Amino acid sequence: MRVGLDVSPLDQTRAGTARYLEHLERLADVDVVRLRRPGAGRLATAYRDTVWYPVALPQLVRRQRVDVLHCPTFRGPLRPPSCPLVVTVHDLAVLRRPETFNRWTRTVSSVCVPRVVRAAARVIAVSEFTKHELMEVLSVPEERIAVVPNGVAEVFSTEGEAAEGSYVLAVGTLEPRKNLARVAEAARLAGVELRVVGARGWGDVTVQGWLGRVSDDELARLYRGARCLVYASLYEGFGLPIAEAMACGTPVVTGAGGATEETAGGAAVLVDALDAASIADGIREAIRRREELRALGLERARAFSWEEAARATVEVYREVGR
Repeated sequence: MRVGLDVSPLDQTRAGTARYLEHLERLADVDVVRLRRPGAGRLATAYRDTVWYPVALPQLVRRQRVDVLHCPTFRGPLRPPSCPLVVTVHDLAVLRRPETFNRWTRTVSSVCVPRVVRAAARVIAVSEFTKHELMEVLSVPEERIAVVPNGVAEVFSTEGEAAEGSYVLAVGTLEPRKNLARVAEAARLAGVELRVVGARGWGDVTVQGWLGRVSDDELARLYRGARCLVYASLYEGFGLPIAEAMACGTPVVTGAGGATEETAGGAAVLVDALDAASIADGIREAIRRREELRALGLERARAFSWEEAARATVEVYREVGR
């Protein structure tokens, strides 16, 4: 089976979507054809949204004679291409919380995302939460959705060095949805140092303790050394740092409800992400219950495997490519 895989998002992000794409290299028993429109920045994004996905990509797919096209985000052809289309939806934040995105993204997404999802033969959701969002927001029939959770890379484990210092860690792009201002206030209330890892984003978000983007080896070192991970995003479709931190033996504080609670699976301290005092109380509790939460988190992290994600993704290809 020849599978066309759109790897264009690698030019736009190194966050969760990039991790997802990089680990799809574990796909077995399929011939992966990498399809890409290179380029970063606003002009490249505009070209991909207006030309690459609606026009150029479907034409390339036809010439390449692939059996299935997989777009790993909700950017894709607006009509069914010459072969079955599989689309992965990581979250619907741009539709649920459009005010946290720039004008171009929220405007284009409001038009394109529903059409791309309708064009797909199958939609992969990374969590049960995202599956139900697809059904509620975009009226996607349940039978067209396959839930395939993300995995945790091998680098995120208890083996290896831990960063020095007494600090709590936050991981996420500097953008409004990550709720970093409240996390910073919570760390101040709890009397702990905050370190933040993530790329510069949008919305003029700044926070003290920002380390920028780091390598996976350095991120694992920071996870291991942290007193806890604080992941209080306002909306997520999965929350990969939660699983990564747990795999490193780090207690987790995250928001109650939605995908983050689902990913935590009872192994984290749940807080009200809209209340800095609640987050601060969660930090104190996580530090107090460190050993208990470490054991619970390590067990929960075993549920997330990139090998299993790849196997389940190939099964989706086979179902639509019959």
